[in-house]
Amino acid sequence: MIDTQDEFNQALCMFLSRATTPYHAVGLTVSRLQQAGFIQLAQDKPWALEPGGGYFLVHNHGSIVAFRYGREVGPERGVRMVGAHTDSPCLMVKPSPEIESEGLFQLGVQVYGGALLNPWFDRDLSLAGRVSYLCPRGTLRAALVDFRDAIATIPSLAIHLDSDANRKREVNAQTAIVPVLCQTASEGMSLRDMLAMQIRKEHSGAEIEQILDFELSFYDTQLPAVIGLRKQFIASARLDNLLSCFTGVEALLQSDGSQTTLLVCNDHEEVGSVSASGASGPLLASCLQRLAGGTEAHAALVEHSFMVSTDNAHAVHPNFANRHDGNHGPRMNEGPVIKVNASQRYATNSETSGLFRMLAARESVPVQSFVVRNDMRCGSTIGPLTAAMTGVKTLDVGVPTLGMHSVRELAGAEDAWGLCRILRGFYNYAGPLSAA
Repeated sequence: MIDTQDEFNQALCMFLSRATTPYHAVGLTVSRLQQAGFIQLAQDKPWALEPGGGYFLVHNHGSIVAFRYGREVGPERGVRMVGAHTDSPCLMVKPSPEIESEGLFQLGVQVYGGALLNPWFDRDLSLAGRVSYLCPRGTLRAALVDFRDAIATIPSLAIHLDSDANRKREVNAQTAIVPVLCQTASEGMSLRDMLAMQIRKEHSGAEIEQILDFELSFYDTQLPAVIGLRKQFIASARLDNLLSCFTGVEALLQSDGSQTTLLVCNDHEEVGSVSASGASGPLLASCLQRLAGGTEAHAALVEHSFMVSTDNAHAVHPNFANRHDGNHGPRMNEGPVIKVNASQRYATNSETSGLFRMLAARESVPVQSFVVRNDMRCGSTIGPLTAAMTGVKTLDVGVPTLGMHSVRELAGAEDAWGLCRILRGFYNYAGPLSAA
């Protein structure tokens, strides 16, 4: 069990270093849950739940629901839920990606989500994802792969050839961010051949007749680290939003099992959540229906449940402080952030934020607020979508972060641990989840 901030951050960095795609994040989470005695459920089979037991189910390899079935069960007790998402902006490989240009072998990519593109240049990149293949017996299989080594890079154009680079360089997403893997050989290169070799390397005994298709993304190989003169920051890729996924899992594992507690981590948030495994899909709603056991019981369960949607927040940038509202500029290491938006881009209301503030005070963790400037566009989270799909009272919170959607982001070393303590208290909270 993780008892200190240093232990928490060390475990978080280890998770971030291995969770290079949503599929790998879910795989690592499954291993952690199974070590803690959680049992995997199937959506197409009956559930036999024991009070105090831990359970989970996986959808499309990239989304997961995990829950403890509380010893104090009943629709009137509700479900204490935490939500996050497993995906991050990245560069995904196109279906027919092979390019040979000027003696170099490259792979064409698509931009997934709202990625900041400039930081991808001159990085040591690797490749990971899911591959579908055909066995000699005609069976369809899927395998996760992660090359781990730095196998690619996207070189910048030298300033000598672009004298305006520091003033107005624009990144053309079609032509400028094509990764280079190696120099071309006379026999040519095939990504499918590379993938077949990697599957055999990572999965001993795999029999491959044909590589059928793949979902692959490049990632920066630089490892996560606690940095800064006083070690006050965590620097890593995919902090948005694997930091929240890890925090939710640890809080769930530290819950005492008295209440029914649930964690949902959806894929595809960065591209709108409209998918079978996204927050607009049926995954969470169907779980709540099965936990309730009937129509009237489901209505009561929804009425007495509560969701904390956790997704990183924008910390105020010291070089661009005017991009924040003057009274709502969250700072790193000053506590989790409650996100508020009058147009319902966040699901927070005064009742849901009130409960979170009460729980934070019990843990002696400070809390901040974020409201976007009126003259700027507001982002969103799985919070409003989850609230609309389930009818559950919902709050949007997150850890303040700099460089969001960059290839490497920055968060405070104190904030994720503080959020974990609040979520643990929320999971164990036996009182009513709405104001009297």
